[in-house]
Amino acid sequence: QVQLVESGGGAVQPGGSLRLSCVGSGDTLGTHPIAWFRQAPGKEREGISCISSIAADETPSYTDSVKGRFTISRDNATNTVYLQMNSLKPEDTAVYSCAADSVWPLCGNSWAKPTNYDYWGQGTQVTVSS
Repeated sequence: QVQLVESGGGAVQPGGSLRLSCVGSGDTLGTHPIAWFRQAPGKEREGISCISSIAADETPSYTDSVKGRFTISRDNATNTVYLQMNSLKPEDTAVYSCAADSVWPLCGNSWAKPTNYDYWGQGTQVTVSS
């Protein structure tokens, strides 16, 4: 059983930066692909990025709208996955959640499908506004 807790959200002006954290307990996050999703009011949940298990060692995946602005990374010592978000835009406003896949070690081509993930955090709000 994996427990995930997100933090780091907040309010920021356009062009600003935030770093979201996803801290795991109950299991080592390095053995699971971990993805970040976001959901804006009235919209479907959207896959943002995925980092594979350490053993799989895939290149991280990103949705097109955040490529070059967001970076996903791991800190194995603290069992944490980060999402560094730079050059934030108003359209990035959403609740951001991290999720873990307990079945496959890879993100793969379908990493952005929420149904692939078994464990979810509670989410953290990101608001980008001037």
